Amino acid sequence: MNKYIIVLISALLPWLSFSQEKVEGIVLEEGDLSKMGIAGANVYWMDSQIGVVSDIEGEFSIPFKKEYNKLIISYVGYESDTLTVDKPKSVRVKLNPSNELDEVVVQQERDDIQKTYFSPQNVVTVNSAELLKAACCNLAESFETNPAIDVNLSDGLTGTKQIQMLGLTSPYLLITQENIPMVRGASQAYGLTFTPGTWIESIQITKGAGSVVNGYESISGQINIELVKPLTDNAVFVNAYGNENGRYELNTHFNKKLNDKWSTGIYIHGNKRTQKEDDNGDGFLDAPLANQLNVMNRWQYQDAENGWVSFFNVRFLNDEKQVGQTNFNPATDRVDNKAVLSIPSEAETPTLSEDEVWGGEINTRRFNTSLKLGYVFPEMPFQSFGFQTAYSLHKQDSYFGIKTYDINHESIYTNLLFNSIIGDTRNKFKTGLTFAYDGYDELVNKTDYSREDRSVGAFVEYSYENLEKVSLTAGLRVDNHNRLGTFVTPRFHIRYTPWEKGSLRGSFGRGKRAANIFAENQQLFASSREIKILNSGGEVYGLDPEDAWNYGVSFLQGFNFLNRKGSITLDYYITDFKNQIVVDWETPQEVSFYNLDGESRADSFQVEVDYELLPGLDLRAAYKYYDVSTDYKSGNLQKPLQAQNLFFANLGYKTKAKDNGAQWKFDYTLHSLGKKRLPDTSANPVAYQLAAYSSPYNHMSGQITKVFSNTFEVYVGGENLAGVQQDNPVLGADNPFGPNFDTTIIYAPIMGRMFYGGFRIKI
Repeated sequence: MNKYIIVLISALLPWLSFSQEKVEGIVLEEGDLSKMGIAGANVYWMDSQIGVVSDIEGEFSIPFKKEYNKLIISYVGYESDTLTVDKPKSVRVKLNPSNELDEVVVQQERDDIQKTYFSPQNVVTVNSAELLKAACCNLAESFETNPAIDVNLSDGLTGTKQIQMLGLTSPYLLITQENIPMVRGASQAYGLTFTPGTWIESIQITKGAGSVVNGYESISGQINIELVKPLTDNAVFVNAYGNENGRYELNTHFNKKLNDKWSTGIYIHGNKRTQKEDDNGDGFLDAPLANQLNVMNRWQYQDAENGWVSFFNVRFLNDEKQVGQTNFNPATDRVDNKAVLSIPSEAETPTLSEDEVWGGEINTRRFNTSLKLGYVFPEMPFQSFGFQTAYSLHKQDSYFGIKTYDINHESIYTNLLFNSIIGDTRNKFKTGLTFAYDGYDELVNKTDYSREDRSVGAFVEYSYENLEKVSLTAGLRVDNHNRLGTFVTPRFHIRYTPWEKGSLRGSFGRGKRAANIFAENQQLFASSREIKILNSGGEVYGLDPEDAWNYGVSFLQGFNFLNRKGSITLDYYITDFKNQIVVDWETPQEVSFYNLDGESRADSFQVEVDYELLPGLDLRAAYKYYDVSTDYKSGNLQKPLQAQNLFFANLGYKTKAKDNGAQWKFDYTLHSLGKKRLPDTSANPVAYQLAAYSSPYNHMSGQITKVFSNTFEVYVGGENLAGVQQDNPVLGADNPFGPNFDTTIIYAPIMGRMFYGGFRIKI
């Protein structure tokens, strides 16, 4: 790999030229009478890839480019400064110490989606403005306008959307809330719906191996959610939403600055659906009847003078769903639990009368609390420590027809982190300790799968930053797990600047995890499939831990065409499993879980173009290709329900805002999905057989927002504007207690065209 990079660079070097005109200067600390310079400060032109680092004396020299005039100077532990520079000259910059734990960069108005040229990791930041482009009611619905993440329905009953990245489902992603693991274990199936969209300040999406600081479970990437802050969020925020299918939501934020150091906020979310929808006439609800109450209290403390910053959250959730046939009444129609099947051993389906009604309920109660504490050394602002701890209790009681699934999950997570430098801030390191505990009380019909997982780990991560050419991050962690044993997780990321506005990245890393096979595949309970666990003898459900390596390369090139900004991104990632828990549902009447015997690999390629077509009119377009194959018992097969070819486009237009913030916003999104391989149903009777592949289809959505002022706006929009619908999302709907009942083979939308509207108040 390195050989080819060197050849490419050598071939292009004759094309490169740099201006001899310079901007020179020195970076000092404000109020420092010694006039000693700050070594290792980052100095770069805004919206460019031209940057340098100040030397040991704090001095720097950067090529002057007439097309740029905003020079940014930043240094960890200090407030950044932005200078307007119109010609080559000498400058003197003084930075003020800051209480922030991480480096802060002062920029112009942020793009809705930001891509970094400087980070060794391939990170895309989705800001709150992007989340408002669609009916972003919860985290699972926050990625509709972003090509980095694919969103699909998980089944034909619950209406739950699952996300995928690099061709792999969300269990292979590390999903964190402010860098604390969040959606995992018992919450894997529905946890993305437990974070309201209005609570989200930004989302950082990292492709490929993540940082060792956040744990060993990341395989295909990481999604980190930053919540709104009581200090900076609106004092009062109200968002109301409703759609024609009977879904209604209300979000309220109340924030108060108590004094110079303390701020607090109360966030309340409620959603309800009581309207029964059966658009395709199969007798089953297209979306569940639902009721959710979600309350969070958030405290923020900051003492800039002494270097302390802290966040404390406490949160309670109650979520209720009813699924199944439209005439199902839980009080009278629930099948006697004594009739359930035993799992995984074989048993015959109990005899049920023809007038039995199929239905289910999924009731979840969740409590969690977290604390983040950080300290920056006042005399050494490049040095800090952080402490994170979180506790959660998740209780889910559910049944699907004659099958019962109950799970209680108690989780404790603690992470202690120390940051400092080696010599100067070009050489940084992080080190720390992690402790995690997960207690599972899991009942699948009559079988108890309770267990306890405990792990302790240590990590170290080194970063080298040279904005002019090379940046890299190399990390290593060692963990001891009572079921996974003792193992090492290396991660490596590198960024190289071959020319202006070009950023070439490479990465590799290992991930390891214990698969929670039932929690992650709950949709399989809503079928007549018999569940089998093969290869028993491992430590988790008799299976071995999943183990994979991820390799990737990415290239980002910024450009200016017709005096308007744009960029093109090319990504190629490989995930190679050394062991994977294969979920095999190629036999219609059963689903089998077993250890991989052979190869399993996911290849992902994406090309994306972002460009400002006209002032205020932005285009984002992407093509994605996935080759995801696994060795099953029946041979090597492509992953079912995964389109190999996908096309994405988003057009966004907004008028120039008036002094009071008034403006119009228009957004349109297209997802074009190629054919998908369907699980084999050839053994079914002809009436319950599906084709080998689904047909391609286009999914379109749009939204119009009228901003009347900085305090009030309304929006209307539509989803699935083409009205695409899957013909038979529920196989065997005529006999749901029979052997051919299956709600898991979902390859297209279930509901047709849907319109919605809402308003926002910000005070």
